[in-house]
This record gives sequence, C-alpha cells and structure tokens, in this order.
Amino acid sequence: MLIHLHPVNPQPRQIKTIIECLLDGGVIIYPTDTIYGLGCDIFKKQGVERICRIKHIDPQKAQLSFVCHDLSDLSKYTQSISTPLYRTLKNYLPGPYTFILPANSEVPKILHSKKKTIGLRIPDNVIANTIVQELGHPILSASLPGDMVEEYTDPELIYENFGKLVDIVIDGGQGGMTPSTIVDCTREPYEVIRQGLGEWGEE
Repeated sequence: MLIHLHPVNPQPRQIKTIIECLLDGGVIIYPTDTIYGLGCDIFKKQGVERICRIKHIDPQKAQLSFVCHDLSDLSKYTQSISTPLYRTLKNYLPGPYTFILPANSEVPKILHSKKKTIGLRIPDNVIANTIVQELGHPILSASLPGDMVEEYTDPELIYENFGKLVDIVIDGGQGGMTPSTIVDCTREPYEVIRQGLGEWGEE
C-alpha cells in the first residue's frame, strides 16, 4: 500500500492506519530528514525479523537504530547520560545524526548487540516524528537494501521496487540521498564513524 502524507500536516486518519500496521508487526518504508528508511515497532519481534530478512542480516549483528520522538524518549533506552553529553545531544537533535550510546535493559532482547550499544536518532521530519509520537515508543530504523541510492529518493520508485516486501510505503515527498552522520558517544572523545549529512564539530 502506498500512502501519501502531507509533509507538514500528516493526515491523522492515514497516521492511524500506519500505527495499526506497526502494532500488528508490520514493516513500513518512511521518510526521515535524510534518506527513506525501513521501519517497524521495536517491540514486534516479527517486524524486526522481517527487516533483517529483507536486508539479509542477523538481528544480533545488525547495526540497527531507533527513531525516537525526543530526548526523554531516547534516554529510556540508554544508560544514564552525563550532563555534557546530554547538552551535546540537545544541541544536535533533532537533526541528521545517529548517536551510538550504551544500551540499557529496556532495549528489546532481539536487538541486543554484542557491544551493548544502540544507535539513536531524532530526525527533523514531521512524518517520522508524528509516527513515533502516536505509537508511543521508537520505531526501528534501517536503510533500504542494495546500493542504488538514486532509486531511494522517489517514493513511487521505492514502491515499485520494495512495495511487495513491506506493508506500507509512505510518500512524504522527495527523499534525500545522504544518510545520517553516525557519532560514537560510548567513549571520549566522541568519534564520527560515518560522515553523512550532519556537520559535526564538538564544542
């Protein structure tokens, strides 16, 4: 199913359909402030497993991130965050960044990596934010399979290519081609492990 959403005022009825799909263990393709991504409810094991099958990866080895609604949502899944780190996060989020932080026991078992870390994101995107807010907890964020980034900017093309693999493709307008910047905050100094859209310069 292809759902067209208004990028600034997403239609509540359509959002409700998406939430029901996620709560049912469904998989969606949705816009962020960078590229379109694969998503599911982090607490729905079958959704997580489906995303891993689509991407041919093992859930325990996968570098999957959570899309959170705000910093208090984000802090539910991490070990306690120091004041300077909290300030840094507050400074950069919402925005095109994924922060690697130490995970706590709230992170669903299937998503526990051997490193005990989790990637967390708060995109500056109304659609992604509305979905997470209405769902009441994060959604999983994974990149689309393959390397054809050009095909991933146009929702119609995404639907043609991946519509059969997922339950819903959300058309929230043209997507970007550059992924988020990944910053490892598990030790100091923080380290950029992938330079993406976000500019990084520690104060």
